[in-house]
Amino acid sequence: MFTAEHIFVTAFEGKVLQTLCLDRESGRILWRRQAPRDRQEAFQETNGPASPSPVTDGVNVYVFFGDFGLLSYSPDGKERWRLPMGPFNNPNGHGSSPILADGKLVLICDQDTGSYLLAVDPASGRAIWKTMRPECTRGYATPAVYRPKSGPAELIVPGSFELASYAVETGQKLWWVSGLAWQPKTVPIVDHDRIVVNGWEIGGGGKAVAFAEALAVYDKDQDGKLSRSEMAASRNAEWFADNDLNHDGYIDEREWGFYQALNTADNCLIAIRGGGRGDVTKSHVLWRYRKALPNTSSPLLYQGVIYLVRDGIFTSLNPDNGEIFKQGRLTGALGRYWSSPVAADGKLFIVSEDGKVVVMRAAPDWDILAINNLDEDVFATPAILDGRIYVRTRGALYCFANGGRKNTD
Repeated sequence: MFTAEHIFVTAFEGKVLQTLCLDRESGRILWRRQAPRDRQEAFQETNGPASPSPVTDGVNVYVFFGDFGLLSYSPDGKERWRLPMGPFNNPNGHGSSPILADGKLVLICDQDTGSYLLAVDPASGRAIWKTMRPECTRGYATPAVYRPKSGPAELIVPGSFELASYAVETGQKLWWVSGLAWQPKTVPIVDHDRIVVNGWEIGGGGKAVAFAEALAVYDKDQDGKLSRSEMAASRNAEWFADNDLNHDGYIDEREWGFYQALNTADNCLIAIRGGGRGDVTKSHVLWRYRKALPNTSSPLLYQGVIYLVRDGIFTSLNPDNGEIFKQGRLTGALGRYWSSPVAADGKLFIVSEDGKVVVMRAAPDWDILAINNLDEDVFATPAILDGRIYVRTRGALYCFANGGRKNTD
């Protein structure tokens, strides 16, 4: 995250959580600050305790660590405030990043129990509002801001099995589209009154089974819930652990309902007409696209084309109807992609997990212009500003620009 003079990043070294401030011109580290850490979340192997990105108002920086909460620092590294949060019930660790919207610092805190959306005062760290999200389990997405032609600003919030809108000012839930994928990880596209969001997770497309039906088959002791031993013959231990959301050793009706939502979910890139009130699933969905969907990589809308990448397959789509312009393999850069495409100067840039930076011509019939190899793992999305592209690998931050190389510390 950038200001006119600074770059802010979060990191971890061993068990230490850090916020770093770098000089934009030279890359020199100006300061680093350690966050408190009295607990350690569990993490999926490609995640980490510093995955959420910082956000800045152009002067101060705001950071979130799942193992502590929110902190804010001034440009010289002085701590302005701290807001301890958690602990969280999220088996893969947090991935949602805070955003600034109309004078509020907003963060999605989705987890297997007790999910909520939070807005705090950027000046003090004081909570302004907190909206519970009992319909959502674990999630890793970052919200976007939608400004209707009339009416107040809205937060567009991907959640497990639904996309929802909340009033920025009050946190009131306004409208939602249900039936989407579990564990969302991407950032929505807001294009005037059209909202596009991607969701993919293993599962979906199955048949719903009512909890009463499951009890009739499995509940041998007739206590109204399903134990590990009762489910052992038909479900393995991993299934049970994933669905025992409160970790009490049983699957209850709420947890079975989430399992059924996962089983019947629709993995798709979905376009929605913004606005309305309540459940707008049947009235506001414009189109759905279901092939070669990314898991973590967000879609990109650039010069009237939507771009997607998944495991070396690159797709361009028509944003008006979701139809494919072109789909093909990124020859020379196959593999997994966790970062999202970015664009500038008529070109697309995307980086694979194994560090291949692919430069592409931005067009419905895109093609590859160059592939450069950084020889190190990359999970972060590149950033572009003032004619420079910044790429973060597992161990370094690079700045590339036309016109030669400058010395860095």
